Amino acid sequence: MSHGSIDDILARIARLEQGSGEKPAPRSSEPEPEPKGDQEAARDPAGFQTIEPDEAVNDSAEDDAEILSSDTFRDDADLDHDEDAEFESSAEQDRDAVFGTITPDADLDEPEPSAPKHPESGLHAPVFKIGKQGFEEMNLARPMARKGSVERADASVNEQDAEPEQAATEQKNKPEPAKKPSSGSDGVVSVGTGFASAKGMSDLFVPDNKVLGHVNKSLGDVLAERGTASKEMILSAEKVMSQTPGKSLGEILIEQGVDEASVQAAVAEHQGLGFERVDLEKGFEGGFDGKMLQRLGVPYCAEKKVLPLRMEGSRVVIAATRPDAAFELDEIKQRLGCSTPKLVLTTSMDIKAALEVAGAGEHEKHDQEVDLNDILEDVDEMDVEVEKAADQTVDLEQQAGESPVIRYVNYIIQTAVREGASDIHIEPQEKKLKVRLRVDGVLFEAMNPPASMAAAITSRIKIMANLDISERRIPQDGRIRCTVQGRKLDLRVSTLPAAVGEKIVMRILDTKSINVKLEDLGFEESTLEIWRNQVKQAHGIVLVTGPTGSGKTTTLYSSIRQLDKNKLNISTCEDPIEYHLDGITQTQTHEKIGMTFSRVLRALLRQDPDVIMVGEIRDQETARIAIQSALTGHLVLSTLHTNDAPSAVTRLVDMGIEPYLITSTVRAVLAQRLVRVICPACKTAYQPSAQEIKDFGFEKKNLKGGKLFRGSGCEECVGTGYRGRAGIYSMMVLDHSVQRSVLRGDDAEQIAQAARESKAHPMMSLYDYGLRKVVEGVTTIEEVVRVT
Repeated sequence: MSHGSIDDILARIARLEQGSGEKPAPRSSEPEPEPKGDQEAARDPAGFQTIEPDEAVNDSAEDDAEILSSDTFRDDADLDHDEDAEFESSAEQDRDAVFGTITPDADLDEPEPSAPKHPESGLHAPVFKIGKQGFEEMNLARPMARKGSVERADASVNEQDAEPEQAATEQKNKPEPAKKPSSGSDGVVSVGTGFASAKGMSDLFVPDNKVLGHVNKSLGDVLAERGTASKEMILSAEKVMSQTPGKSLGEILIEQGVDEASVQAAVAEHQGLGFERVDLEKGFEGGFDGKMLQRLGVPYCAEKKVLPLRMEGSRVVIAATRPDAAFELDEIKQRLGCSTPKLVLTTSMDIKAALEVAGAGEHEKHDQEVDLNDILEDVDEMDVEVEKAADQTVDLEQQAGESPVIRYVNYIIQTAVREGASDIHIEPQEKKLKVRLRVDGVLFEAMNPPASMAAAITSRIKIMANLDISERRIPQDGRIRCTVQGRKLDLRVSTLPAAVGEKIVMRILDTKSINVKLEDLGFEESTLEIWRNQVKQAHGIVLVTGPTGSGKTTTLYSSIRQLDKNKLNISTCEDPIEYHLDGITQTQTHEKIGMTFSRVLRALLRQDPDVIMVGEIRDQETARIAIQSALTGHLVLSTLHTNDAPSAVTRLVDMGIEPYLITSTVRAVLAQRLVRVICPACKTAYQPSAQEIKDFGFEKKNLKGGKLFRGSGCEECVGTGYRGRAGIYSMMVLDHSVQRSVLRGDDAEQIAQAARESKAHPMMSLYDYGLRKVVEGVTTIEEVVRVT
C-alpha cells in the first residue's frame, strides 16, 4: 500500500491527531486528470526525464479507513513511530537511488560497454573513487528515482500488467535481478557529468599520459597483466582489504605468499614510479649512500622505511616500500638540505637488509621503546675511549652490555666526528629526543631517538664529563677527553635545564684543526703578510674579532705555532682550554675558586713571558692588565666579540680604556668569518643576471668570463653543494690616520672610513673580501651575504 508524498502523510497524521473517532475526509469531487502520453511524461525538478509510476498515488478514503478500522488500534505515538520508520526507509531508498550504493573496492573498474548513456549526448555516467585507505567506489550509474513517482531500475518493465494487489505484494517482496536501463530516449538518465569512469575525466587534464597509470588502470589489472597474481587471488585479496582498513592490496597479496618484488614492481608501474632492488653486495660502494643515510639517521630511515640510494644531479634518489612515502619527501629534503628527492619503490627486505649492513639493524618502536642492541650492533663500546682525567681512563669494556645507551652515545659521537661536525646538540622534546649536528656552520637533524631515552643519554654524557648526574636544576660545564677510532678529541660539554629534561651541547675540539697552517686558512697574500708581521712584534696588542664559531681561536693557535717556541716563553690564559699545545704553558681560569682572567694574568707577568695569549678580553680589569702587559714589553694576543674591526676600538673605549692607551698599545685588529666552500666535485659555472651583478656590486669586479660558480649537489657534499669552510678577513692596522681618528673620539663608522682611506694599509671590508672569494670561485654570494 502506497501512502503518497510527504505532504499526504503529514495531512493524514494531522487528521488522526484531531480524534480517533473522526471519519476520513471524503474524496475530492474534482475529476482526476487524465493520464498524459509518453511525450508529456513528468519531469523531476532536476530536469531529468522520468517514467510514470506503475500505480497512481491517491489520498483515497479507503486508505484512511483501513488505517482507522484496524482491529488493534494503536495509539498516536505508535502510529507516528511506524510512519516515521516507513518514511526514513523511503528516504534511504531515495538516497540510494540518487547517489547509488557505496561498495568497497580497491581500485577503479573499467567501464562496462553496457553502462548507461545520456539519451542525447551518448556519454557514460561516472564512477568516482574516494578515500585514501581501503578505497570505496561510488557508482552513480544507477537511475535516479523517487518513491511513488519514478520507476526503479530493478523493477519490471511490464509492471503495469501486474496481478491483483496480493500477488503484486508478493512479487514486490521477492528479490529480482537488476536490469540495466536502456540507453534510448525512454530510458532513465542518471545524475552525473557524463563520463563512464574517472579515466574519462582525467583525460581532460592528462591526455595520453602513460605515467599516470594509477588513474587509467586499476592495480588489480596491472597485477593480472603482469602475471603477478591470478584474478581469483586478486578478488580474494580485495575482499580481505575491504574488511581490513589500513592495508593495501599489495600488502595483502604479499602476506598471502605472492613474491614481494613482483608486487612492488606492479605497484610502481601502477603509480608511475620506478622500481629498484638494492645491491647489498656493493653496500656503501654503490648499493646505497652511507653519508646520506647517516644524515637522515638510521632510526628515522627504519621508522619511515626509506633508504637513500644515490645522487642524480642535485637530487637524491630515495627508495621506499610504499608510494605514500612521497609525503615524507619534504622532511627528507630539509634533513639533507638538498632539492626535492626522487622517489622509487623497493622491497621491505632490501631496506631492512641495507640498514643491517649499515650497522643499525632493524628499528622497531613499541610504545617508544627501542632495541638499541639491534640498532647499534656494529658500534663497538671501545670505539670511544673516555678519560676522566689525563691519567685515568675509564674501562668501557667492563661496561659493555650494561646498557645499550653506552653504545648509542658512542654512536652519536662517532657520527659527528665522521661528518666533520663542530657541535652536537641533544635536545629533549615531549615525544622524541632530537639530535642535531653543526656541519660547516649549519645545523641539521641527524637522528631522533625516542623521548624515553633522554634521561639515560643525559646521565651517560654527564658521567663521561664527570658532572653531577643528580643535579638537574642548574647548568653544568664539563669536558670529555676521548679517542674516537684512533683520533684524540676534546668535547666541551654544557648542560642547560629546559622545560623537558636537560639540553646538552658538546663542542668537538679536534686537535687536527689547530695543525692547519696560516696560509691554509684562506688569507690573501697581502693580508697574510701583514698579519705575520704583526704577530712577530716584540710588544703590543693584536686582536681577533668575530662571533662565536668564526674561527678566532684557530687563527690565534695557528699564529702561535708559527712562533719559535724554543726561543720564546709563550703562555696562555683560557676559559676553557680548547686545544692542548706542546711547548706552551696553558692555564685555565676557574671563577668558583677565584682564578679569574685578571688574577691569572697578574701571575703570568711574574713568569717572564714573551708572548701572552688571553682567551677573551671580557671586562675592564682584564683589558687594563693586557694594556699594562703590552706597555711593559710583552706581546698580547686576544679576542673580542664585535662585528667588525673598527668596533673593537670602540668596545675598549666603552670598557673605560682611555683612547691614548689604545693608540699606544693596539697594533692591529683582524675581523673574520667562515664561509662554506663550493664542493669541488660538483662545482659548475653559471651566468649571473644583470640585476644580480648590479645588486651585489660585481660591476667593478673582473668576473672570469662573466660567470660565477656554485655547487649543483652530489654524493660528496650530500647534495648541499658545499664542502669545507674558508675564512674571509678584514684587517685594520692602527697607523697614523686611524690613530688620529681614535684620539678624536670618532665612532666606529668614522674610524672605518679612516682605515679605508689609509695610504699605508687600506682596510677592506668583510663583504668586499667575500666578493673576491666569490669571483675566484671559492664560495657563493649567498654565503657571503649570510655571514656578513
